[in-house]
Amino acid sequence: MIDISAIIMFSAAAVLFAVAYMKSSDSAFEGLRLTRNLLIQVAPRLLAAFVIAGMVQVLVPQEVVVRWMGTESGFRGILIGTALGGLTPGGPMTHFPILASFYQMGIGVGPLIAYLTAWLLFGLQRVVMWELPFLGMDIVIVRLASSFFIPIFSGWLAGVLWNRWHPS
Repeated sequence: MIDISAIIMFSAAAVLFAVAYMKSSDSAFEGLRLTRNLLIQVAPRLLAAFVIAGMVQVLVPQEVVVRWMGTESGFRGILIGTALGGLTPGGPMTHFPILASFYQMGIGVGPLIAYLTAWLLFGLQRVVMWELPFLGMDIVIVRLASSFFIPIFSGWLAGVLWNRWHPS
């Protein structure tokens, strides 16, 4: 089933194609050629991410996810979400399908937000590949130390807000 975000994206694509076509049909078809090239580059990663997400659902028992990171997991679930988010390598094409799988399996909102926030702040690959070489160890240590509690606080606050707006 197509959701509202897909409708918006397809509509934007159609409008942009029409604008490019009005400018020049060559421009519009060049845009489609570039689209094909990008799809060829990205599709294998997306496919792998969706396979990983599906395998997570069959290899990690739902009871384990619910016990360790479910709604009732409390602070422990938030800490686990924070640790997993900071240590799991990969970009959005990997993380969002995995997070969607965990959400479908029963991960609590607090641990989910902690995972996502930790991934955004502490992504191991970004720290190692970008921050250390460009900014140096001292800046990285200060940044990590100053943002250490943000995923934990975000997970806690998300749980509080979620429970207020979606009482069981």
